[in-house]
Amino acid sequence: MPTYEYKCKKCDHIFERSQNITEAPLKRCPKCKGAIKRLIGSGSGIIFKGTGFYATDYRSASYKEAKEKDKPKSDPKPAPKEAKS
Repeated sequence: MPTYEYKCKKCDHIFERSQNITEAPLKRCPKCKGAIKRLIGSGSGIIFKGTGFYATDYRSASYKEAKEKDKPKSDPKPAPKEAKS
């Protein structure tokens, strides 16, 4: 859930609230009940946990099934080595 920063237009009180993205912005200051505005935030950093992160880690099941169908059924034999003279 993102954290939004607000500033009161009346008393200049600045505060943060964690809200769902679909929630409407707050309208009143919790301190003086004056009108507030939502500030533009810098966003949050991305945290990677574990040994690695790849774009393919979260592919859909249908993508994985199609990938399996595209794989060759048997491994091709390696090409014979040419003798050096």
